[in-house]
Amino acid sequence: MRIIQFFDDGGQRAVAALLDDVAGYRRVKAKTVRDLALDAWRAGISLADEVSRRLSTEAVDVEKMLAAGRILVPLDHPDPAHTVLAITGLTHLGSAKQRDAMHTELQSHDLSDSMKMFKLGLEGGKPADGKIGVQPEWAYKGDGDWLVHPEGTITKPGHAEGGGEEGEICGLYVIADDGTPLRLGYALGNEYSDHVMERQNYLYLAHSKLRPSSFGPELLIGELPDAVEGDVVIRRGGEVIWQSRFLSGEANMTHTIANLEEHHFKYAGFRRPGDVHVYFYGASVLSFGDGVSISEGDSVEISSPAFGLPLRNHFAAGAPARHVVKAL
Repeated sequence: MRIIQFFDDGGQRAVAALLDDVAGYRRVKAKTVRDLALDAWRAGISLADEVSRRLSTEAVDVEKMLAAGRILVPLDHPDPAHTVLAITGLTHLGSAKQRDAMHTELQSHDLSDSMKMFKLGLEGGKPADGKIGVQPEWAYKGDGDWLVHPEGTITKPGHAEGGGEEGEICGLYVIADDGTPLRLGYALGNEYSDHVMERQNYLYLAHSKLRPSSFGPELLIGELPDAVEGDVVIRRGGEVIWQSRFLSGEANMTHTIANLEEHHFKYAGFRRPGDVHVYFYGASVLSFGDGVSISEGDSVEISSPAFGLPLRNHFAAGAPARHVVKAL
């Protein structure tokens, strides 16, 4: 089952779903996915069951909605301050070629901090018998005001030294009334970052991640396939300037999703009832690694058959600005 949020013809928020046994998208009797999720939890049923029982017969043309820029991210909060965006990295094995290169580097006695972290995950990120594994790399990425909807424009801050896509999978969560984190499902994500700044010194990672990001357009309800494949394509003036296949899912990761979740939600402040969390699980390919620099007017498209519609964003450059603090 997949689900979207959108603006209807009257400009009102709406939800639509694609069920495995129903042809085409149908409107759901709800205004937001967050409301659906909390209603399902309070009723003691799954999100899929709640969607099914509120499904109408009204058809929704999702491709038309996407082209018109009327599809929203598939999960948000009415108060942007109650959305937590976070990332984890060094979690993916990559292609066979990348794996071979990593294996060779891991034999070195002089590992970088990044490779030490990757090795920790490789050795302890998938604990057996329900145990807690090693904690992953983690960084805060912003709140709901930093989100860009599908087909929207991601703007590079004027102070940024660079900016590049990170095509990946993210988990979408709502915190229940009793503080239980509820995973609704998964979506494609574009975890835009400043790789130029990060390359100067790894301690700049936290700064490099404080950038706009996007996810969606569709929420995949249920379990993530063990192996996920997709494509990242960058276009300039309508022409493809870079593309690559990405690999995700636990078969291609050094951590289980449960282990990533354990170390994110172990903090009490991340279990505040009603809050929304979007957790980017990490990328396996980057155009930056191939020397590509995204420019004004470029577009990035991230797609995977498991997720239906592609996630597409456009890019712009913001003007430099100073932000001087005044004593009160």
